[in-house]
Amino acid sequence: MSARRPDRPLRVIQWTTGNIGRRSAHAILARPDLELVGVYAHGADKVGKDAAELCGWPEPTGVVATDDVAALLALEPDACCYNPLWPSIDELVTLLEAGINVCTSAAWITGGKQTPEDRARIDKACQQGQSTIFGSGAHPGMTNMIGMVLSGSCERVDEIRITESVDCSTYESAGTQTAMGFSQAPDTPGLAESVRRESEVFAESAAMMADALGVTLDRLTFDVEFTTATGHSDLGFMEIPEGTVAGVMGYHRGWVGDRNVVSVGFNWTMGSHVEPPKPLAHGHVIQVFGVPNMRTVVQCLPPKDWTEPGYMGLGMIYTALPVTNAVPAVVAAPPGIVTLADLPPVTGRVLP
Repeated sequence: MSARRPDRPLRVIQWTTGNIGRRSAHAILARPDLELVGVYAHGADKVGKDAAELCGWPEPTGVVATDDVAALLALEPDACCYNPLWPSIDELVTLLEAGINVCTSAAWITGGKQTPEDRARIDKACQQGQSTIFGSGAHPGMTNMIGMVLSGSCERVDEIRITESVDCSTYESAGTQTAMGFSQAPDTPGLAESVRRESEVFAESAAMMADALGVTLDRLTFDVEFTTATGHSDLGFMEIPEGTVAGVMGYHRGWVGDRNVVSVGFNWTMGSHVEPPKPLAHGHVIQVFGVPNMRTVVQCLPPKDWTEPGYMGLGMIYTALPVTNAVPAVVAAPPGIVTLADLPPVTGRVLP
């Protein structure tokens, strides 16, 4: 790939245009320092459509979605915003080997949940392509960054604890919600393990924070508590019958000896017929216990000109933009796997 010239925008391809990916594509088009040059379409129904139609941009872009990976690689982009729900190691290796820097929201913070073999493939691809991979999002991602920044005010840090404390009924993904335990009987065999596995990227973020704090974890654990519905809720995209799981509260915890030094988790409910173990804060509760104790609640709220029905779109922007806005910093970073602890602060832009 030719070296990037400082006098031109960074060339970016968008990989998928689902709930998160289309917010990323829209943001790329809005930034004058980024140029959308290609779009990968996962579904055949999107192939051949202009990026504007896929992401809600007001005028045609001339960039047409494709499922031809070779054609996208031939564009010689500087970076790829990679936004499927789960990462494909084969896809990531293809991009990284081609010298394309990857910014992803696809359950990736450090790659720690991958098998040693798959993580080694990623490392090798980065070295071969002299490329970089970075993962972030809202939670995990931005919340971890805020926790690490707050810890900078402390003489002593005993624990950083981050909790996503929300009613997630507006996240219309029945498959994901069911895998997280919702609508299932609380005594379903293997349910706690399913939730642990589905949320394992939180453990990656806990390990990243521990590393930033200068400690080596001895072990990571997971605990979860299920709360059942006291009545029936029909959410449109799925139902939560009375007596099934309507609240899930769990933490991935990192330990040094018998000290719990980092905790990343969630207090989630679905529907109106449930009382969670702790009242919802309707945001991300970020706490640093030490000297002094620090606490903040981050809420994602609509601007006055928000016209979309409901607030799911806000959450998708909140998830996409910590990744999209990181593109310039990731392109400038050394090859390999980098995390929030490695990059300079990622900021948004004041746009025309």
